[in-house]
Amino acid sequence: MEFADKPDFTVAGVMDWTAAGGHGSDTSLRTSEALTRETLTLKANGPAHDAGDATRAARGADESEGKLRAALGSAPGSFEANRQLGDFYLHAGRYIESIPLLQTAYQIDPANRDNEYQLALALNRTGNLSQAREHLGKLLAHGESADLHRLAAELDESAGDPLAAVHEYEQAVRLDPSEENYFAWGSELLLHRAILQAQEVFQDGAKAYPKSVRMLTALGTAQFASAHYEEAAQSLCNASDLSPAIPEPYLFMGNIEVVAPNPLGCVEQRLARFADLEPGSSLANYYYAMALWKGQAQPADQQVVDHVERLLNKAVTIDAKCGEAYLQLGILYYSQRNFEKAIDSYTKAIAAKPELVDAHYRLAVAYDRIGETAEASKEFQLHDALKKQQAAEVERKRREVKQFLVGGQPTYPAAH
Repeated sequence: MEFADKPDFTVAGVMDWTAAGGHGSDTSLRTSEALTRETLTLKANGPAHDAGDATRAARGADESEGKLRAALGSAPGSFEANRQLGDFYLHAGRYIESIPLLQTAYQIDPANRDNEYQLALALNRTGNLSQAREHLGKLLAHGESADLHRLAAELDESAGDPLAAVHEYEQAVRLDPSEENYFAWGSELLLHRAILQAQEVFQDGAKAYPKSVRMLTALGTAQFASAHYEEAAQSLCNASDLSPAIPEPYLFMGNIEVVAPNPLGCVEQRLARFADLEPGSSLANYYYAMALWKGQAQPADQQVVDHVERLLNKAVTIDAKCGEAYLQLGILYYSQRNFEKAIDSYTKAIAAKPELVDAHYRLAVAYDRIGETAEASKEFQLHDALKKQQAAEVERKRREVKQFLVGGQPTYPAAH
């Protein structure tokens, strides 16, 4: 496959993105930021595993490790024995254990570039940036490759130079337009709020890899960040249809459905499937309840309201820490003028998740409604203090992420 689509943007610089605008409510913006962080952790498509699969995989890994350690014990000076065990630990995420083995292999055969690349990867993952960059420089002296540019990008991002990182990721795609490289480039743009540009890259990636669940999921995240709610929902619905057993598309669309201003067309059916596939998942039941409730005209059909209540109660029965479900139960009971049950649900929501600002506010309103003015005043004060504290924390986190400038202009979309 050749990289044929020349991007129509150039990342020219960075700025403090706390100055950036955003779409919709602050809740939508926070949801967008949370989904962006989750997007960065998405894995390439793989089969879903049950507990038995995990146990068998762990047993197989233990047997492989045992054999590799035995081989090293019988030949401690062997390049292959050191390299193979080091590579095993690297791919298992045991980076600290991998480094001495890969270093020994490097000392035995410094000309082996595959081993040196693995060593540079391990050093990068453990924060040894200078050593990783030293090995990377030696590798690049023998010729460039997409893998080396992607590693250079990771090192640049870790060193606080996202501008260099995004150019390295772009170069990696030009050399090898693989699914991994498209995803890495788009994710870097999305992380630094070049939202429309990330959307362009993920769209190109989805065209090249139409069966990539994570590419469509990332595209949905970028579309949501640019306030294209229906398009975001459709991308996530398409992702869930590709591999119905993978939970991330459902979780992403559930988050979006909760904060979107209107019900999203394809979402309710998919979240119903999620609840059917994962009846023991608190979030599956919660998100399906929210989609059902949001899709109702007012006054809502009582059968649907009863179904929503059952789903929310099931969610909190499965996970007593599902504060959002308790909060929604409180809202439902309050709408029915059952203030005592509303207060009980709001209180449980706060006990499960004290940081739920809206629960404190709604509890205060409910207390005020039944004449408990002292309790209401206390909750209003807690709400105001918590909201101020969270706003300060959000601003602090945003200052840690630099905003990309494209063509000399901030890349955030116009406010809606």
